[in-house]
Amino acid sequence: MGHQIVLQWILFFVLLLAGHMDSYALFFIWRRKNMSDTFLIGGIALSSRLFIGTGKFGDDSKISEVIERSGAQVITVAIRRIDFNSPFANVLAHIPKGIQLLPNTSGARNAQEAVRIAHLARKAGMGNWIKIEVIPDQTYLLPDNEETIQATSILVRDGFVVLPYMNPDLIAAKRMQDAGAAAVMPLGAPIGTNRGLQTKEMIRILIDQIDVPVIVDAGIGKPSEAAEAMEMGAAAVLVNTAIATAGDPASMAEAFANAVYAGRLAYRSGMGPVNHSADASSPLTGFLHEGGEGN
Repeated sequence: MGHQIVLQWILFFVLLLAGHMDSYALFFIWRRKNMSDTFLIGGIALSSRLFIGTGKFGDDSKISEVIERSGAQVITVAIRRIDFNSPFANVLAHIPKGIQLLPNTSGARNAQEAVRIAHLARKAGMGNWIKIEVIPDQTYLLPDNEETIQATSILVRDGFVVLPYMNPDLIAAKRMQDAGAAAVMPLGAPIGTNRGLQTKEMIRILIDQIDVPVIVDAGIGKPSEAAEAMEMGAAAVLVNTAIATAGDPASMAEAFANAVYAGRLAYRSGMGPVNHSADASSPLTGFLHEGGEGN
């Protein structure tokens, strides 16, 4: 471990001496990408714990820089947004090779529609990973857990690596796990709201009780909220709206990546206990009164 740290700092100074003004950023992007703290989904080891989306960018050409600055290895894409007949208007054209695609079934209102969309994605050459989104509610865009469980069971049998988007309910999460889900993706708040971890306590229960990775999805609006999710023990977070609608999406992506890294490092370090009464960090008695008065 010690020699790895030394090599990292040697790289930093090499970049600095080479005249890279952004050597600090380059160094930490490299460091995040080469973390030894990996986790598995579908047999693939991932070192980046920040997943990103492709929606809401005013200009899809920004996506490639967002991927680079974030260090993300997994990116989700709505199948209905892809125009396979137009290579220039196709969001896939802006995703570098080597990035794991996570097609999603956005627009599905029931399990059957989600299954059909998943098979269309695989036939189109997008691989066998699928994020199930079954959303009959058009006001708050809340997922239907029961239909999601059904879709998970069917698609796992069909050979997909399934990551279901869900309301954070322990019983539903266990059923998805039992059906073969590779991870569960509970919402932090309704899609696109940037309201943060409104379901924090329910997510905490899932992290404590579920064996598969818990990836917090939807609602995270600030890097500090991503860090909080990671401090709780989440395996990863998925962020789209907060990055895509930022004034500088690429810089915001980097901010989220650093926050995720910090939160995960804090979790692994073992955070100190929370106390309800004061506990001085230094002795409050002793040296001021030693030797008696007048000394």
